[in-house]
Amino acid sequence: MIDRQRRLALRILTLSLAIAAAALLPSGARAEEPTPTRVRVATASRKTPPVLDPRLADVKKQISALAWQHWELVSDQTLPLTQSASTFVDLPDGSKAALSAVEVRGNIVTIEVAIAQKNTQTRVTIEKGQRIVHQVAKEKNGVALFIVVTPWP
Repeated sequence: MIDRQRRLALRILTLSLAIAAAALLPSGARAEEPTPTRVRVATASRKTPPVLDPRLADVKKQISALAWQHWELVSDQTLPLTQSASTFVDLPDGSKAALSAVEVRGNIVTIEVAIAQKNTQTRVTIEKGQRIVHQVAKEKNGVALFIVVTPWP
């Protein structure tokens, strides 16, 4: 009877320690927690006069150094990115961009952007409050495709 009680107490203690250890992990270490991510798709061309869609004003400084002058927003959505699956975004050329959170550590996330039709794959690490502008398709008929990725918008 005493051995049974000891085993039960040991199991309870082991379970309690496992729960406590999981609670101490940084929130980003939990692989199944989705990272809300704003994903905007934009087209850019060299045509003049220069035009910046007002919905892209927050990235003006980032894109002003690029050769593209005419920027138009095509889509804007907030998606939950997880480490266990890809989330797909439709691009105007008919292809799809697959986004996934490769690693999440606190306020830093590494996101993978892959486009199977173009055989491209890129990983970028972004801190909360930051965003990236990433070209996802080469220029075709004078127009290039970009995505703007903002985790925790």
